[in-house]
Amino acid sequence: MKITLRIWIMIIFILFSLVAIFSIPPTFLEKGVVVKSVEKNSSLFNSGLRVGNIITSIDGKAISNIQDYSSSVNKFKDSFTNANDTNKLIIKTNNGEIIDLFSKDALDNVEVGKIPSTKIKTGLDIQGGARALVTAEDHQLTDNELTDLISISQERLNVYGLTDLSIRKASDLSGNRFMIVEIAGSSPSDLESLVAQQGKFEAKIGNETVFNGGNKDVTYVGRTGQDAGIYDCFAVQGGEACSFRFVIYLSESAAQKQADLTSNLSLNLSSGGKYLEKPLDLYLDGNLLDSLNIGVDLKGRVTTQIQISGSGSGKTRQEAITDANSNMKKLQTVLITGSLPFKLKIVKTDRISPVLGEKFTRTIFIASLLAVVAVFLVIFIRYRRIKIPFAIIFVVATEILITLGIAALIKWNIDLASIAGIIAAIGTGVDDQIVIVDESRRNKEDSLKQRIKNALFIIFTAYATAVVSLLPLYWAGAGLLKGFAFTSLIGITAGVFITRPAFADIARQLEEKEETN
Repeated sequence: MKITLRIWIMIIFILFSLVAIFSIPPTFLEKGVVVKSVEKNSSLFNSGLRVGNIITSIDGKAISNIQDYSSSVNKFKDSFTNANDTNKLIIKTNNGEIIDLFSKDALDNVEVGKIPSTKIKTGLDIQGGARALVTAEDHQLTDNELTDLISISQERLNVYGLTDLSIRKASDLSGNRFMIVEIAGSSPSDLESLVAQQGKFEAKIGNETVFNGGNKDVTYVGRTGQDAGIYDCFAVQGGEACSFRFVIYLSESAAQKQADLTSNLSLNLSSGGKYLEKPLDLYLDGNLLDSLNIGVDLKGRVTTQIQISGSGSGKTRQEAITDANSNMKKLQTVLITGSLPFKLKIVKTDRISPVLGEKFTRTIFIASLLAVVAVFLVIFIRYRRIKIPFAIIFVVATEILITLGIAALIKWNIDLASIAGIIAAIGTGVDDQIVIVDESRRNKEDSLKQRIKNALFIIFTAYATAVVSLLPLYWAGAGLLKGFAFTSLIGITAGVFITRPAFADIARQLEEKEETN
């Protein structure tokens, strides 16, 4: 068969999809275990172990799988004669070597898993994750309070770019109301750190509060461009630190309060008269974040523009930049949403097992194979030519590959709804290819090129109506149908613009050969 330009385009997309899914070198060839979570501020975290690191050896023993890792952890624990002692531990990862003295339970703060064989990200219902049951610490939530809590929590967690986040209401037989938060691929400790903070932001001069987070006092928070960013990095003991700053605008009442408080302040003589005697102290959940000197020109002056600053740290400069960005996003979000109206209490955290999702996915895979066999037989019976069903199944497989490749490239979570969307796209693909085959075999008074052109016109018209019907599903059902709509759209779009034209060339060559014979 002659490889036309359209077929070459399809082949190129196949190759790019394979690279996006498996990467170079392929991830399934890697040995070791991947760190799924490491408790912040633990000894291993402070020594440089991070989520996503691949552990390849512990104390010289190669780590190929979970069993090797468990064996090395038990061996390390057995090396202690006294629980309060510290022993040397050497951990090799893909990001370098960690050598330090650790306590017996140091590795208990780390959770590891198998290295994913592909770059495809899966959702909560397939890969598992963490669930937290949350309520107010000091009183019983009303239905309205719970609704507000879910709304603010959703807005806060969205800033972290979480792709599979579920927040919903729950209650018990006693009438107690709870918020359930589920995040795919997260550990209970990670989820707790994201959810537990009340996020009460206060800016004080002395003991007087100037303004709080939320749109009552803060009318604008800079997040991009010249209004926000990392502006300085420098070496510190144990690594690097980076500073961030961003601009906010206060309401008139908050600006007036600041003017009133500064009007009574004296000059700080030790600063050469540049600043007032008291700084503007920034607190988050009662912890001092930063102290900003107040210039003497701001004494008693109503100004709505304030510059907020802070920092992040890490063992390397890149880690410090990442930490500073994370801290800045967290602070920006608190300033935008305001503090939660009450302190939270996490009643329970647990891990959601991926076992059910794996079994369901396996069942779907087997059912899909059986469907492919059935489709192959039906098409063979219909056309009595073995090449046609082979070509159709090959092109359908290509569409699935391209869809998964795009999902892997943009880090889209493949959940059960997404799998249903892929199956729907398969059905559409088979239908379209049958249209191409049928159109190429009838109305022989028209040229073969014209027949193929008519088939592609029918397919493009059907595609347009499918897109119009799928777009509303992307936002329908509180996002529950987003995965279905996304993979369906990607699948049929890849088909119409990549694989259907390629199949049209294949069908044309098969028909030309038959007409010649």
